[in-house]
Amino acid sequence: MGRGKIVIRRIDNSTSRQVTFSKRRKGLIKKAKELAILCDAEVGLVIFSSTGKHYEFASSSMKSVIERYSSMKEEHQQLLNPTSEVKFWQREAAILRQQLHNLQENHRKLMGEHLSGLSVKDLQNLENQLEMSMRGVRMKKEQLLTDEIQELSRRGNLIHQENVELYKKVNLIQKENMELYKKVYGTRDVNTSGGNALNSYGFDSGEGSDVPFHLRLSQPEAQTCNPPNRDKD
Repeated sequence: MGRGKIVIRRIDNSTSRQVTFSKRRKGLIKKAKELAILCDAEVGLVIFSSTGKHYEFASSSMKSVIERYSSMKEEHQQLLNPTSEVKFWQREAAILRQQLHNLQENHRKLMGEHLSGLSVKDLQNLENQLEMSMRGVRMKKEQLLTDEIQELSRRGNLIHQENVELYKKVNLIQKENMELYKKVYGTRDVNTSGGNALNSYGFDSGEGSDVPFHLRLSQPEAQTCNPPNRDKD
């Protein structure tokens, strides 16, 4: 059988009360540690026993947790007061102006300005920072150039494939024209003058050639028809 539900009330027996306090205290501290590790939270825990003995746990340090708590509580109280709220935002604006000033100073130093007050160590740190920045810029530049080269190579392969297909189509047209020329002029004329006639139209007589050639148009030669000589009566 499962354990029955415990009634939450003060334990009268002092021994049982002390045992329960010890067990619950250890469990509570364990849960606080797990919360700080799993959730990256800043946790502060303070426990006082009935005898006046205290136990504490802090994920960073109890002093920093208490100072942070006091600061947050003070800010909350100031926000409830309109006058204090104005002072609070004035203080926040001053902090932001200081941060902006620091960023501007760092930017000037990175640009090589206002370096007179820096020591050799500060200049060395600034140089290292610039070298790291330049390394990152070069890596990004090389990556972009590599991607662009790969894209151009891919386009070049596609154009090459298209050219091969066009060469095949042109060779097919060449063969069709050869067959048509045979039908029109006959085999004898094809053997004697067919090659010259096809060449006059820009066709290469070789079959299966993948070498690109240019098509050119030329005017057909005028054929003169001489009437037959009739014998005089």
